Amino acid sequence: MFETKLVESARGIFEVFTYGQGEPLAYTHLYSEYNSNGDIMSQQLSDHYKVYVINLRGAGQSDDQTEDYTYSMDDAIHDLEAVRKALDIEKWAFAGHSTGGFLALKYAVMYPESLTKIIAGGLCASGEYMNHPDSIYCAKNPNNQRMKDIFTEMRSPEATSEERNELAKEWIMMSLYRKDAYYDMLKRKNSGRTLMFKIDYFTEELKEYDVRDELKHSDMRAYIYCGRHDAQCPYVFSKEAADLMPNATLETFEYSNHMPDIEEEDKFKKFLESTVS
Repeated sequence: MFETKLVESARGIFEVFTYGQGEPLAYTHLYSEYNSNGDIMSQQLSDHYKVYVINLRGAGQSDDQTEDYTYSMDDAIHDLEAVRKALDIEKWAFAGHSTGGFLALKYAVMYPESLTKIIAGGLCASGEYMNHPDSIYCAKNPNNQRMKDIFTEMRSPEATSEERNELAKEWIMMSLYRKDAYYDMLKRKNSGRTLMFKIDYFTEELKEYDVRDELKHSDMRAYIYCGRHDAQCPYVFSKEAADLMPNATLETFEYSNHMPDIEEEDKFKKFLESTVS
């Protein structure tokens, strides 16, 4: 179990879960809400790092958005910096998956002086993945309409918790190469509840998201990874980000979709171990 604390920062109060030993490392996702279980990747990271899992605005006991501070990616990075300073950490690593990976790229170009490295995967350096037919978020993808229906049903206030769980299962199944991995996940103490209102905010913001030019000039040490069969952010986009960054490497998981941390767990753990300085 991660230790829970409320961190008072210059930009508000944020709920933080801490576990592990070693170099400090921040971990989060743009529209997930964590509890003291962390999630599978943060648990794996805690074997090598002192991990700080951070609930962003609107998640858990963290402050909500205000007139001055929003759910945007830029504000999320400014908030993470405020948390780092409040914890009196000079520099830390940052790790994130999917939109957590988007944040990693943003962090690398906005505050490189605060980071030792980023570990990020299942990502894109722009909103272009939404137009790729291999992404379930693209209208040309055969699963796109069902994915939209799932999101609509999950937003419904009339949906029961059992119905929401079944909908979440169906969405997760679209993002697994090895379908039985879903049942492996159920056996683990895990968190990361999806906040639909934050997905809606992100979807609008995504239209302006593009850090490709900035990444070309970043000297950040970046450990990028992706499943070969990623159905959310197709593999080509993680490869693009790694190719753009002069000091990046790319780890490919040949038998994974969007979740190599569980689909190829042994290989993923070795990858995380390789990131330790």
